[in-house]
Amino acid sequence: MSDLKTSPNLQDPDGFYAELLAAHEGLTKAESDALNARLILLLANQIGEREKLSKALAAARDITPQGGAKS
Repeated sequence: MSDLKTSPNLQDPDGFYAELLAAHEGLTKAESDALNARLILLLANQIGEREKLSKALAAARDITPQGGAKS
């Protein structure tokens, strides 16, 4: 299994972010939360590697409010 990529690796990040925001336009908070949950599950299925998903969960949880990684 390969290591989790934590450095920027997204093609056209600004374009993706704009598309993500557009997907949420007009949704209620509950609908937006449901969209995020479905997207997470679709992307997790695309990754498919359970160990990599566990590392991603740990990495996502290990972020301080200022945006830096905890030491």
